Parts: sequence; structure tokens; C-alpha cells
Amino acid sequence: MTANTHQVMNSTILIEPEAHTSLVYRSEVRLIWSLSIASIVVYINLYLVQGILPLIANRFDVAVSHGTLLLSVTSFSMAFSLLFYAVLSDRIGRRTPLLISLYLLLLSDLLMVFVADFSQLVTLRLLQGVLLAAVPAIAMAYFKDELSKAAMLKAGAIYIAANSLGGIAGRLIGGALSLHFPWQEVICVILLVSFIGVVTVHCLLPAKGKSRHLPSHLFAATKPTTWYSSLYCDLTGFWHHLKDSKLRSIYLVGGLAFLVMVNQFSYIQLHLMSSPFHWGRFQVTLIFLCYLSGTLASLYSSRWIGRFGRARLFNLAILAMFLGGLVTLLNTTLAICIGFLMSSFGFFLLHSGCNAWVAQRARVHRAKATALYLCCYYLGASLGGPYLLPFWQHWGWSGVVAASSIVLLVLAWVLHRLTQASSDEVARVDFVTE
Repeated sequence: MTANTHQVMNSTILIEPEAHTSLVYRSEVRLIWSLSIASIVVYINLYLVQGILPLIANRFDVAVSHGTLLLSVTSFSMAFSLLFYAVLSDRIGRRTPLLISLYLLLLSDLLMVFVADFSQLVTLRLLQGVLLAAVPAIAMAYFKDELSKAAMLKAGAIYIAANSLGGIAGRLIGGALSLHFPWQEVICVILLVSFIGVVTVHCLLPAKGKSRHLPSHLFAATKPTTWYSSLYCDLTGFWHHLKDSKLRSIYLVGGLAFLVMVNQFSYIQLHLMSSPFHWGRFQVTLIFLCYLSGTLASLYSSRWIGRFGRARLFNLAILAMFLGGLVTLLNTTLAICIGFLMSSFGFFLLHSGCNAWVAQRARVHRAKATALYLCCYYLGASLGGPYLLPFWQHWGWSGVVAASSIVLLVLAWVLHRLTQASSDEVARVDFVTE
């Protein structure tokens, strides 16, 4: 073998790892971008109704406060559908159910153009909740399967930030369009935006991933052979996570936090449309720009958790949510905006930390672990509307803040127990190691 041949072989050996690293990096970036765009599409469709409550009230002849039911029913069906997609994606893979659900979502948007009355709209929103569940149920497990450990926290932070951007976009786009266009035209624009997003996701999403190349012998011993053994395997996966007291606490934290956050945004619109503010149809949607502080918190959450620890960040998050609600009681436009900036910052800091914690803690049945967290998360959203409604009817916005504060006190107690248990667990590990 000649010296030149040795030189070529050596250069090949040096280049191949670099080329492989570059391919892996590009694949990871494409995955993060595609799932983040999918998230934006999902949350535009989920929160669209919050931005067009007055339009819905006029179009379907219902009270504006009853329009909030549309978000509650969607969140309710979404919550339980998350569990279905967790099972499905563990069986057939992450990519296929995610894409099919997004294309069916486009079909449901088309059907909304032809809705004739409010009951039909409620039914269709119930169906949309089933379709909207696929992306949040699968995304974090998809990241965990395909990304390196270093990329995982960053991906989770970017994904949660995309959630908040989608929520803002849905409300603002809907609110702006409702000023100038009737129902059908507003939905057609949302359909067009969603179509562009879904096609982009389909093009960006990597066709193959590491999880599709795992050796088949790893699953040979545990692969279910009958429908009842398959069902038993799935139930065992959910039960495995529900037995974990720490995961149960994280699930409760997510549900209680979202109960307060998303429903406060619904009722503040009603408050701002009434005396002494009398905000217009589009003006009230501008309050959702306060979500931008949550976008910032999501993007930096992984860095801050690594630097200051979860316990400190979670305590700061609860304090921000609690004080944010109290600041709004000053009942000025500036105070309400500052209060919601604080609340949004605290909520998304908490949600990002919990979401990543669940994905990291779950070593098996990852999609099921994430689905259980999000199931509690969206159940909180669906129960928050009915919980806060009587407080709103009797005491107005101050009643909503009081009811929210009760929930936040419970949440603070759960978080204290959770972070204390985590500290004790780390201390025990360090003691054994020493």
C-alpha cells in the first residue's frame, strides 16, 4: 500500500466524523424548526376563538362570556386525546400521526366556514381538540428520541417559545381580521396560514430518525402479540408514570398554573370591554402581546435553570404570577399590562421547566409521560373557565383575581413539596456517592 493511499484513508477517517456531525446537526435543526412551526399552527387554531369572542357573539347570537366555552371544550377533548396519541406514536412512530393530524386539522378549518349555528361550532371545536392534541403529545418525546442531551433543553425552550408565539398570533390575527371581515373570511385566512405552515412542516420534518434504526431485538421480548396484551402494555406505561409521586406533582403544577393563566386572559378581555375602559374589539386582543414576556422566559428558561436551579426559578415564577394578579387590581391600563407581563413571565418560566423535567425524568414510555403532563395541563384550562365564572359574575375582575390567588397558594404548596423532595433525593445520592 502506497503512502498516498495511506494519506487518502487517513483524510477520509478524519472527514467522515465531521460530515456525520454536520448531518446530525442539520437534522436536529430541521426537527426543532419543523416541530416549532407545527406548534405555532396548533396554537393559532386553538386560541383563535379568544381573539374573536365579540365576532362569535354577533355571528351566532350568544353572550360573549358564553363564547369562552369554545376554548373550554377544545381544551377538554384535547386533554384526553393526548393520551391516545402517546400510545399511537409509541407504536407506529412520531412522524406519521403528527402529519396526518395536521392535514386533518386543515380539513376541520374548511368545515368551520360552513358552520351555521353555535352548537355546530361547539361540536366542531370539540373535534378540533382531538386533532390539535397530536403535536403537543408527540413533540417532546420526538425531541427526546432524536436529539442529543445538550440539544434537548434548548429544543424544549424554543418549542415552548413557539407555543406562546402561536397563541399571540392566533389571537391578534383573529382580532384584527374580525374588525373588517365576516366569519367566513376570517376562517379562510386562518386556513391559508395553517396550510402554509403544515406544508412547511412536511418539507422540513426529517424523513428518518435514530429511533427508526434501533435494533429490533431490543423489543422482541416485550412486543405485545394480542390486542389485550397491547392494551395492558399501554396501561402499564401510563401507570408507571402515575406511580411516580414526583411526576404526579409536576402534572398537578402544570394543570393549576394553566388553569389560572389562560382563563385570566379570557376574563380580562370582558373587563377591558366594560366600564371604565370600553376597549374595542381589536384593542382587547392587544393584551395578548403580554405573552411576549413569556416567550422571553421560555427561551432563557434552560439557561436560568442550569445557573440558578429549579427551586429558585419556580419560586420566582409563582411570585411573579401572584404579584401580577395583585397589580392588575390597581385597575389602570398600565397596571393591567404590567400585571399580565409579570404573570406571563412567571407562567412560561414554570411551564418550560416542568415540560423539560417530565421529558428528562421519563426513561421509558416518554410520549405517555409527556401526554399525562399535558392532559392535566389542558384539563386545568377546561376547568378554569367554569371555576372562575361565578367569581366573575358576582365580583367582576377582583373576584377572578381572588379565585386565582387561592389556586396559586395551593400551587405554591405543591411546588414547595416537590422541590423539597428533589433536594432530599439529590442529597441522598450525594451521600451514597461519597
